[in-house]
Amino acid sequence: MIFDEPNKRIWFCTKPTDMRKSFGGLQAIILNEMDREPLDGDYFVFVNRRKTHMKIFYFERTGFCIWMKRLEAG
Repeated sequence: MIFDEPNKRIWFCTKPTDMRKSFGGLQAIILNEMDREPLDGDYFVFVNRRKTHMKIFYFERTGFCIWMKRLEAG
């Protein structure tokens, strides 16, 4: 279940992100621009320029996960 560990932090990327990026691209942003370690298990949130799509990237025991949501008005 997502967000089931209370000691994990949530990091928001403040720059708009290209939603075509997948595991490698998002991991590069976390390492190079956010200066964080993706293997720590923290959650990383990315939003596109128009704020219509959101991705959550995190690591769990078996590997990396990406959750994507299309945001609707109202």
